[in-house]
Amino acid sequence: MPSFQTSPGTRDILPPQAGRWRALSDIFADIVQSAGYECIIPPMFEDLGVFLRIGDATDIVTKEMYDFVDKGDRHIALRPEQTAGVCRAFAQHRPVTPWKVWYSGPNFRYEKPQAGRYRQFDQVGVEVLGSDDALLDAEVISLAWQFFARLGLVGVELVVNSLGEADERAAYIEALRAHLESHRGELSEESVATLSRNPLRVLDSKRRQDASVIASAPRISAHLSVASSSHFAAVLAGLDALGVPYRVDEMLVRGLDYYRRTTFEFVSLSLDGSQNAVGGGGRYDGLVEDLGGPATGGVGFAIGVDRTLLACDAEGVFDAGSLALDAFVVDVTDGLAATRLAEALRAAGYSTDRAFDGRSMKSQMKAADRSGAAMAVIVGPDEAASSTCTVRNLATSEQVSVPQSGLVAHVAAALGPRTPRRNPQ
Repeated sequence: MPSFQTSPGTRDILPPQAGRWRALSDIFADIVQSAGYECIIPPMFEDLGVFLRIGDATDIVTKEMYDFVDKGDRHIALRPEQTAGVCRAFAQHRPVTPWKVWYSGPNFRYEKPQAGRYRQFDQVGVEVLGSDDALLDAEVISLAWQFFARLGLVGVELVVNSLGEADERAAYIEALRAHLESHRGELSEESVATLSRNPLRVLDSKRRQDASVIASAPRISAHLSVASSSHFAAVLAGLDALGVPYRVDEMLVRGLDYYRRTTFEFVSLSLDGSQNAVGGGGRYDGLVEDLGGPATGGVGFAIGVDRTLLACDAEGVFDAGSLALDAFVVDVTDGLAATRLAEALRAAGYSTDRAFDGRSMKSQMKAADRSGAAMAVIVGPDEAASSTCTVRNLATSEQVSVPQSGLVAHVAAALGPRTPRRNPQ
């Protein structure tokens, strides 16, 4: 028989690490929903044309897209990111604006696997469509900042810039292209290749050979209109009002062609400098229009789950994920007592597990210890005969006999009340 394993660039996320992912998503949802953002679940694949709007000069489109022709002869692609899909949804359904949504889920890019980057990778993010207000940009950025803070991260830096409107960005690209072409002989081979496709991406180079050419490159601020400069100043004022620290970096361009005006990135100071971006985003006015909708302002961000968890590991924070059980039921009679008692505790809101297969008392108690439960509920022949159970504190080994009918009340007194999950049988 063949022995199957995961495909390159993918992996199984097993317990308890999978629980950590879910806890991260829950924290993110709590933060953004407090600001009026509602969950959206876009499809994992779209018509290829949706993602071509990301930009035909980006590696995502030219090299990394998982695209194929399906059985209906439609050319589709697995989503490499979610902003384009959310904008397509807006163009299709035309919701009331401003439309504030958040998402969590996997994306797919065929790229070289490395630390914190896989071919299937998860992101959490928000998008707001239908407003040009600079203070909305500040709100969006602050939500990401709050998220990192809630995880316990302190070594995260916010970098911001403005790319101006489409015509201003285009003028800057031409000025940048001229500068880079005049120094072509000083650039690395990789940057020379990038220059022909997208001069902006050269600014992302971390190669030492490119550093002096990049340092002397023209600045985007010289090409911004009064309106764009005022918009950016208002974004920074909003961040100041919200107490969000930042650093302005005119070399920050981000990797997607649809960004306009505000652009930003969060970098972890605890990760390697070449792979330290944990999230970012910006304004993408015009993308909805490109997808068949009305002219609509938009701003949002995406945060990489893998990189963020690597940053948490580096800082020794957010050690979450393991399931915290309240009780573990041990039954060495016929197992039916465990069935009834576990169900009663679960219905009352207490997380409860039990053993199966008629194992010995010793084996079941070992399982109770491994489970991490706060207490063991033990039913042996004597307890079964008297309709009682022995409740043992697994941290102190103290134990007490309790009527089975009063077990839920005893656990409630010991652990505090819970919200019932369902009506008891």
